[in-house]
Parts: sequence; structure tokens; C-alpha cells
Amino acid sequence: MNQTRTVAIIGAGPVGLAAAANVLERGLKPIVLEAGGDVGHSVRQWGHVQLFSPWEYNVDRAAERLLAATGWNSPEPERYPTGNELVERYLEPLANNTALASHIYTSSRVTDISRVGFDKLKSKGRETAPFELRYQNGQGPKSMRADAVIDASGTWHSPNPAGANGLPAIGESQAADRIAYGMPDVLGKDRARYAGKTVAVLGAGHSAIGTLTDLARLASEVPETRPVWLLRGNDPAKAFGGGANDKLAARGELGAAFAALVAAGRITVESEFRVSHLGADGPRLTVATGGGNCCRQVVVDQLIVATGFRPDLDFVRGLRIQLDPAIECPVALAPLIDPNEHSCGTVRPHGARELAQAEPGFYFAGMKSYGRAPTFLMLTGYEQVRSIAAELAGDHEAAARVELVLPETGVCSRADAPGASQCCGGPAPSAVDACCVDDANAKQQGKTGCGCG
Repeated sequence: MNQTRTVAIIGAGPVGLAAAANVLERGLKPIVLEAGGDVGHSVRQWGHVQLFSPWEYNVDRAAERLLAATGWNSPEPERYPTGNELVERYLEPLANNTALASHIYTSSRVTDISRVGFDKLKSKGRETAPFELRYQNGQGPKSMRADAVIDASGTWHSPNPAGANGLPAIGESQAADRIAYGMPDVLGKDRARYAGKTVAVLGAGHSAIGTLTDLARLASEVPETRPVWLLRGNDPAKAFGGGANDKLAARGELGAAFAALVAAGRITVESEFRVSHLGADGPRLTVATGGGNCCRQVVVDQLIVATGFRPDLDFVRGLRIQLDPAIECPVALAPLIDPNEHSCGTVRPHGARELAQAEPGFYFAGMKSYGRAPTFLMLTGYEQVRSIAAELAGDHEAAARVELVLPETGVCSRADAPGASQCCGGPAPSAVDACCVDDANAKQQGKTGCGCG
């Protein structure tokens, strides 16, 4: 790929724009195709949410160099931006005021990718053929060619369904008007939808506990509001996080605050609640577990499904893609991010080597590269695209080099959080480089990785 000249980048979010900045800095030509009408379209959907990491972890270095040339005033590095602030103070200046401006095409949704003159079965000479990208804009279907493709389109618009088996619950599509996915703005623009209502939130990740925390606040203002937490597992404490042990302090504080709300009874908890059926009950919604003879059910006004996301792979079906069968991420990346194994500690920085596909010149990056795994950090995506851009420019040494040190992000439950159990044996001794007691014991036995899985 040393002769690469044009690199198509799908998505104009933080990682997509960082990819464009790195590609441009390497003397290559980026073409950014964004499905939404503005850069950061997906980020704007959760603009009310404060990030867990401060500004110093949310600005790509190549992008910062482009911005510096325009006289950009960088935000205070220790402050925590919201999604809206990330767009307004970083993504929009980067897209509008730098050399990237002429390389970004919004309202351009990619629908298909293939190799020019090659269907998926044909091999001989395939690796030298340019990519053909079909996309749709206001003028109709379009086509363009590129020497390489970086898919940084994310997963925001492909949420997981409510069904515990990974399928939509029976009746889910018919109840769509009473269901929201992700993190609705329950204290802001969506307030009227949830105030004074019984609202169930399904999920155990940070999106779920953040939304439940906001609903508890709404209930203090509108007492008729009743938050209900539907938890598939049997231990609520696992969602409380690492507390003071989490080096992303804002994330630890959220978990500790949420644990206090649960302990105080301000959130109704329904554990081991594996949704199978949804059904209209007059103006309300019945959420049920079990088979034909449902053994448990709750009746609510609204349901928020915060069960994570999955990648949309439809438009890459014309390419030779190899993915882990469970996580749906690049095969070499799977052992590094598997949530079944990595319940605490850090994910090792990685780049072009781990993200390479059987289709030379094609890479997933950003949240989409993690498939169904929920452990992505924005800074990790910046390191990915730095490495990919170096590889495409022929600088293999820089591509293989690690230029990122991640903060420790252990997520074992805090032992002193109200209602928390001694997850992973409790916090590690202060003199040991580990995220919890189980991890410390594993390392003493010579094991590598996280020992508390």
C-alpha cells in the first residue's frame, strides 16, 4: 500500500476526523463521507451526556496540530466536556476551519463497498484494484473510488434489542412508540416524555446507570416519576464500577452515586429479569420474562433499552471481512477486548496490525472496530488511526510503534460503595500494580492480563 493516494473515511465523528487529520498529515488525500447532515452527527444524539474522560484524552494530536495553525484555543485539559461541547469546541472547528474542510462530505450515506471489477469470489489481482464506494446523498446514488478505506462509522445507530437472547423481544417492534434506545435526554428535551411516568431502564452498563441516575433526579422534581431498573444479572453491585479505584474519576463517581441511590431505595431493582415479551396494556407497556407462560412482568409507561450496540455490517458484505464470531470485531483484536475476559485493567493499545483485514487496505476503526464489546475509549481510536495512516503511507515502523499510554480503568466494584459486594476480592493493596485482589493474586502467580475475570 506504499502507493496509496486516496483514503475514503466513513464517518465524521471524533475518530473519523482524527483519521482524516492523520491521513492528511501523511501526505495522502482523505475523503470523509458522513451519513448525517453535520459532523459529529451521532455525538449530537447524546450531546447532554458528560464524558468520563477530560479534554486531554479527547483531542487527537494530529487534529490538534491542524487546529493550532488556525489559532484555536484548546479547552482546559482537566475539564470534562459534554457531547455537545465536544462537537462545538472541537469537531466543528476541526471540520470547518482547517484544511479538512474541503475533504468532508455530509449527508452522504455509504450503502456498498467493493473492489472495482471484482466480486467477492474473484481473487487474482484483487489486492491492487481500487475500492469502489457507493453512497447516497440529496442528488441520488453516487460512486467514488479510493485506494484504501477506514470505516469509522461507529455503532450508535445499531442498538441491541431488548430480548435477552440477542433478538428483539416478541412484540418489540409493535411497541416502538413506547421504547427508546441508548441515552435519551430525560432531564432536557425528552423530559415531558418521562416526567411523572413509571420508566423501566433495561441494561447494566454506564448508559443504563447514567439514565437511571437522571431519572432519580427527575423523580426528586416530579415525585410521580418512578425509575425501575431491569437487570439481566443477579448482582446489582457489578454495575457500580470501581469507585475511587477507577482512574477515570468521573466514571467512578457515577458508579458510587448510583450505588447510593439503589441503597436508598430511590430506584426499584428487578434483577434476573431477562426480557422475552413486550405487550400493550391499554396505554401502558407490559414487560415480561419467560416463555408462553411468563413468570414475571412489570407494567410501565416507557421503556429505555440500554443494552449496548452492534456493528452494521450490511454495506461491507461485498468485501472479504474476517471477524470474531462472538464479538464481531477483527480477529486479532478480539483477545484484547473480550468482555468475558477483560472485566478490569486496561486494553493494550493497538493499531494497523491488529485491525488489518483479509481485504488489503480496508480497516475498521473507532467504536465499530470493537464490534459488540463496550470497553472502547476515544483515545484508543486516535491511536488506531494514527497507526493505520502510518501503515498506508508506508511507514511500517511508526505503524507498529505504540504512542499511547492509557489511564488505568479498572471497573471492579468498590468495596465501600453502599450495597456493593466484594467484587474481585476488593481493591488491590496500594503497593501492588493491579486493579483488585484477584488480579493481584493472579499476577503473583506469574499470570498476565486481568486475573479477576
